[in-house]
This record gives sequence, C-alpha cells and structure tokens, in this order.
Amino acid sequence: MAAAKYTEDSIRTLEWNEHIRERPGMYIGKLGDGNSPDDGIYVLVKEIIDNSIDEFVMGAGKQIIIDIEDHSARVRDYGRGIPLGKVIDCVSKINTGGKYDSEAFQKSVGLNGVGTKAVNALSTKFIVKSFRDGRVKEAEFSKGKLVREEREKNTTEKNGTEIYFEPDASIFKNFRFLPGYMEEKVWNYAYLNNGLSLVMNGKTYNSPNGLLDLLQNHVDDSIRYPVAHFKANDIEVAFTHGNQYGEHYYSFVNGQHTTQGGTHQQAFREGIVKGARDHFKKDLDPADVRNCIIGAISVRIQEPVFESQTKTKLGSTTVAPGGAQLRTWIVDYVASQLDNYLHKNPETEKALLNRITQNERERKEIAGIKKLANDRAKKANLHNRKLRDCKIHLTDAKNALNRETMIFITEGDSASGSITKARNVQTQAVFSLRGKPLNSFGMTKKVVYENEEFNLLQHALDIENGLENLRYDKVIIATDADVDGMHIRLLLMTFFLQFFPELVEQKHLFILQTPLFRVRNKQVTKYCYDETERDRAAKEIGKTGLEITRFKGLGEISPEEFGQFIGEDMRLETVVLPPDASFGKMLAYYMGNNTPQRQDHIVQNLRAEAVEEL
Repeated sequence: MAAAKYTEDSIRTLEWNEHIRERPGMYIGKLGDGNSPDDGIYVLVKEIIDNSIDEFVMGAGKQIIIDIEDHSARVRDYGRGIPLGKVIDCVSKINTGGKYDSEAFQKSVGLNGVGTKAVNALSTKFIVKSFRDGRVKEAEFSKGKLVREEREKNTTEKNGTEIYFEPDASIFKNFRFLPGYMEEKVWNYAYLNNGLSLVMNGKTYNSPNGLLDLLQNHVDDSIRYPVAHFKANDIEVAFTHGNQYGEHYYSFVNGQHTTQGGTHQQAFREGIVKGARDHFKKDLDPADVRNCIIGAISVRIQEPVFESQTKTKLGSTTVAPGGAQLRTWIVDYVASQLDNYLHKNPETEKALLNRITQNERERKEIAGIKKLANDRAKKANLHNRKLRDCKIHLTDAKNALNRETMIFITEGDSASGSITKARNVQTQAVFSLRGKPLNSFGMTKKVVYENEEFNLLQHALDIENGLENLRYDKVIIATDADVDGMHIRLLLMTFFLQFFPELVEQKHLFILQTPLFRVRNKQVTKYCYDETERDRAAKEIGKTGLEITRFKGLGEISPEEFGQFIGEDMRLETVVLPPDASFGKMLAYYMGNNTPQRQDHIVQNLRAEAVEEL
C-alpha cells in the first residue's frame, strides 16, 4: 500500500472554536441527548454557573437567576460584570480570562475561562451581556464566530453578567434539557455557598446550614445518630450512619461535585477510621467503621488538579492551605473533630459503637459462607454460561475505550440470545437472569451469597468489595416493556440500591430503552419508542402497504434489528434518585409492605388515567 503523502499541505492550524468543535469530548466529556445527568449539555450550563459562583465567592452578588427551557439556557448573575472592553475576548479567546490572577480567583471553580469558550463554540446561538457601572456591552456568536456586536450604551440594570445559549443540535443530537437533572446541581451550589440565593425557573434554592442541610435532605428517620457537622476555614464535613449497606459520599472541591471522589474523599474515609480508633482505643476494621456511612466533604484549595477537564475526580496530592500535605491535613482534621465530638456526645458515641459492632458481627457471619459462594460462582460461570463476557474491561487499563464497556442484564434466553448475537464483543457483555429476582428489600447482605442469581451477578460485576474493581462502566437493565419486565426492573434496582448503592450514586446503572413498535412498508422501516412516534411514522410512511408490529418482548426483536438499538444511537435512561430522596424512604415506599401511602398513590393515578381516557 502506498504511503500517504506528508507535505506542508498536510499541516493544519485550527481556530480555537474549530478545535473545540472537532473534539468536544476533551472539554465537556460525553455528548448525549440530555437523558443522562452527566451529558455535555449540563456541563455547558455548569461552566457558565461556575463563573457566577466565582463572583459570589469573591463577595460580588448574592443572587443567580437560571432559566432552563427545552433547548436553551440563560444565566444572570449580579457580580462585578466582565470589564466592558474585554467582553468579546473573555468569551472567544483562549488564554484570556481573569482566573490567571491567583489573587482574584484563588480558589476558583472554573478553569481559566476555558469553559465559557467551549459553551460559545458548541452553541448555535450565544449571547453575552455585561452590565457594569451603568453601562452595558452585548455581543452575539454562532458556533464561536462573532455575528453581532452592539456598541456600549447606558443601562439601569445592576452590575453583573448574563449569558444565553442554545447548544448546537448537530453535536447534541435530539437533545433536551431536563430541569429535574439541573435541580440536584443547583441544590449543591446552594449547600456549598451559604448566603447565596439561586432562582431556577422561578423556584428559589438556598441553604443556611451547608452540608448539614445536604445530609438531612438525603437521610430518613432510621439513621443511628444525628448528623455530625464540622466546619473550619477551607474544609467542611458532615456524616452519620444509617441502615443501607455500602458507603455513601458527597464530595466537593472548590464547589465542584467530584462524583468519582479522589484524594480528598479518600482522606475523609481515612479520617473517620482514625478518629474512631483513637476514641475507642481499638484496632477497628476500616470496613466495619465505614459500612452504612453517609458523609459529605467540601474543601477549598488553590489550583486543584483534576483527572479530567470535567473535574469529576480530584488528583491533587500535595496542595493544601498553609502548604500542608492534602491527605494529612484532612485526615488529622476529621479524626480530631470526631474524637472531640464523641467525648461531648455520649449518645452518639454509643450509637456509633453499636453500628460498628453490628457491622463486625455481620461481616464475620458472611465470612462463613463466602468461600462456598465464591466457589459456586466460579463453577457456574464456567459451565452454565450465565455471563457472555466482553474482551475489554474497565479495570484492565486506564484508557478511553474502557469507558465504553457495558453489561446488559437480561431476562431469559431469547432476549440474551438476540443481544449476544448483535453486541460488540469488544466492549459489550451480557448476563442472563433465570426467573424473577428476589425482592431483597430489608434483607441482610447474607442473602447476596445465599441467592445464586445475586451471587453470580455481583461476581460478574466484581463489586463484592466495592466499586474499585467494577468491570463495566455501564450496568444496563434490559427487560421487556411489559408488566413482568417492569417488575424485574424494580427488583434489580432494589438489589443494587439495597446492597450496592454506590453503583447508582456514581451513575453506573441504566435502563435500556428499546422500541415498542416497528412501522414499515416495502421501502421504509421506522422503529418507534411510544405511541406518538408510532402515529407520526405511520403518517409519514402512508397507508400503502403499511405494517405496524408491536414488540411484546425483547426476544421478538431479531439480532439484526437489535444491533441498531445497542450501537451509537442506543437510548439509555440513567437511574437517578431525586435530589431530596433517601434510599430507605424510597425503598420502603415502593418495595416494602403494601403501605396506605402507596395504595393511595395507585388509586389516585388510576382515577387520573380514567378521567383522561374519558
């Protein structure tokens, strides 16, 4: 094969906006259509809000107004406003911004203004207005190119900045902003910035007690002791113990929600263990101390180092106030505060020791059946072929391809057979369930080892000891869109929430959306996910030779067809808890005994549906 020519003509120099548009993932992570809370369109909004938060942190402006519509967003702050002569440069020139001045933005959320430029480049319409000292400057861009510039003029508006943008639909295909996903992000801004008021789509969010409010909004009456809350310059922590298995953390750096944790979260975990050991004068097992913990930590440090542009995991190891080692600073603070707190609160001291003792007892009880269950899992995987594995795993090596790994959990052989034949064997695995899973609500972790399906599933994912060895980035529940399929879906979600809630909290659990209808004639075939799409497709195709098929189950979809639904255009719905939900309350409501509240909910919704049909 002839070698490709490499000449001066092969060398290209991209404009700043072209570079961002050609490689958007470098700046905002995954693209997506808005059905997942970490899709890029939400990162765009976050980048703009971050700049407004920085103004509040610097003491300028106590209110931020956010308006979210299906395909646009507007953010107005009341900070100092961009200097009018630099408005265009600050939103369209890389290496231009106020955050290079460490005195002005010592503990900034954003990264040197790159985020705003990314929003500009990835939007078909981007309008910036800066209000400053009775004057206003306005400019409009499209895909990063200036299309309109207004002269400075007088204004009665208060100082601040307003940005309106519409993400580019050619990059974010079929996107739509879901305000519900924004609510959690807005609440987090409120928790981390006491005194700030955020107004999103007319609703006001504020928090007088910071992380204490955050935890109290996410726990229920089953917690073992009142939330402990400690706060000092540049660090704030809160925690309690509940009855849900696993460890639950909300961690933040300079206001950024680090959903994948990092150095600060690991140090927080170590500090809890050290504080308990120091206080009780016992060599407690770390797992016994931390199991069932619900905690939050927020730190502010200069120039934090994140492991990606989207800033979901802190990588800093040495930066801390006063030049201290970050890990040591956090561990020592948490341990000393916990020790002092327990001395002053004997009821909490007793409740914590009881929780640790119970964890130790359950761990030793499970240890007796663990080896037998592990041996059974190895044997079943080899001979029963429950798992059709993929060739690449998330934990094999750290590269971008591993973020594409996924496993489909299916019901029955027919559905698993179709997906297995249609899948990408490099990155897609299939796990086949046999029958309906057990309703595990309220059960102890012993049932995970005693129940064959659960035991095999946890080993297929390799999450027995936490998410550190998780073998797939996406765990996808793929069940029929009928009553039985919905029930299996609920039972699986209950299993994960009960025993491995971190999988949900870190956004690894998804629901596969598959088409309900196939509408076709001899020339055209369209797959539709609801009745509205079906009716629209039928109208577009016309009545001549029209055939409409309702898929009763995944097994009715051929492998050739299935390949279209688990490829680039796969529709996934992330399993996300409402911002104010607690695991205990939600599981008890949906999966506990048939409570009067749930009965009333069902009856009211049945009545509403009947009225709508009439």
